[in-house]
Amino acid sequence: MGTAPLAATSLCELTRHPQFNLAGVVTQPDRPKGRDLRPQPSAVKTLARELNLPVLQPERARNEAFIQQLRELTPDLIVVAAYGQILPPAILNLPKHGCLNVHASLLPRWRGAAPIQWAILAGDPETGVTLMKMDAGLDTGEMLATERTGIAPEDNAQTLHDRLAQIGAGLLVRTIPDYVAGNLALNQQPVAGVTYARKITKEDGRIDWQQPARDIWNRLRAFTPWPGLYSTLPEEAGSKLVKIWEVELAEVGGPMPGQIISADKTGILVACGSQSLRVKVLQREGGRRLGAQDFLAGHPLKSGVNFE
Repeated sequence: MGTAPLAATSLCELTRHPQFNLAGVVTQPDRPKGRDLRPQPSAVKTLARELNLPVLQPERARNEAFIQQLRELTPDLIVVAAYGQILPPAILNLPKHGCLNVHASLLPRWRGAAPIQWAILAGDPETGVTLMKMDAGLDTGEMLATERTGIAPEDNAQTLHDRLAQIGAGLLVRTIPDYVAGNLALNQQPVAGVTYARKITKEDGRIDWQQPARDIWNRLRAFTPWPGLYSTLPEEAGSKLVKIWEVELAEVGGPMPGQIISADKTGILVACGSQSLRVKVLQREGGRRLGAQDFLAGHPLKSGVNFE
């Protein structure tokens, strides 16, 4: 059971090992995407079709007709990764070996929908994958195995996602045989250290220049590729939204957060709550993504102007 690309990586790895017999794949219904809002299949559905695997797409996992379809598949084990719905007890208790979840954090830190983004946003030095047996709580199940990875300064949500997807897939196929054979001890999650990673919204991408420069830098890394970071610049016809794509930390301070300290070919230096950021790549609303030098050639900016 899965929807996002992280889940597709685990599905692909499971199919590479002949000891696993996949009875079927469950994913979210096709959702409208793109400018034309046409329904698009999930990454998991696309892969399942390529592999000629049966696909179920219930609107709600609690639907009794869907649960009956699962019963008819008689699974020994259900693997869940980035599925996007809460599973009812009727599903959790259905397989002989229960439901295993591939969760992209070191539980109990960052339970919830967006653990990768929140780990970067918080400036965590490392994260990882936890394989757990699911219960009725939100990512509260007993743990089978974990694997860690550092978060590098050059990491963003996309690069970290891709690495964790590979780590999770490998951990899953290595762990399942010992788990179903009864050779693994299940460990309760620690009571201390619980944090929650709520779902990210588009509004989370708006820059608060009152924050320290490092916090904004972490926010950009956490929200790349989506929702990205954005702010507004005053123009004669009104404020225009500007997306920020690449920045560097700078030691220079300024008199007012959001104020442009300097703007030249090296970048647009903007004061923050503490220190500053040099904006290297940005994009005016309706325009193309440009390096600072090319952006300034068409949209000159003077020191003292404020991002809002």
